[in-house]
Amino acid sequence: MSDEVKELAQRLLHTGFESLNARDQRVISRIAKRTHISRDTHADYDEALGFGSRLADRVAEVGGSWNFIIGFGMFLVAWVAINVLGVVGAFDPYPFIFLNLILSMIAAIQAPVIMMSQNRQAAKDRLAAAHDYEVNLKAELEIMALHEKFDEMRTRQLTDILTAQQEQIRLLTDVVAERRRG
Repeated sequence: MSDEVKELAQRLLHTGFESLNARDQRVISRIAKRTHISRDTHADYDEALGFGSRLADRVAEVGGSWNFIIGFGMFLVAWVAINVLGVVGAFDPYPFIFLNLILSMIAAIQAPVIMMSQNRQAAKDRLAAAHDYEVNLKAELEIMALHEKFDEMRTRQLTDILTAQQEQIRLLTDVVAERRRG
């Protein structure tokens, strides 16, 4: 690792570069190289998803919508109406054992698929939070570096002003001393 990166870590974080975790080292290196750190974590994560993962997300999206609830409610009402009124013959008479079997199978399949989708969403959120941390850390360190530069500029200006004042005082002292002599 370059001396610039090590010096930057020491100056901004008051610690050695080697004592930082990998994420903080990556941020410090990017600051030293003057490269950006932000990226679209959702796009990166979504690109890595396979067909099954995308299907699970789609099932969770549809299964958790009002359209699904209303549509499925209408299906249940139609099922019960057809079997109670006997419009086309009661193929599943009360207590609707076949309907219970279908509902149980749907729940048995839908629940784990939704849980897989939620687990992936949690992993995606953790990835986004880690990235947010890196971006925030870089921003904070850049602000600290700017404060250092401003402090250095202000110190240099004050030194220049004091030097100029000392020179003016010396000149004035010389002028006063010459008037007293002359």
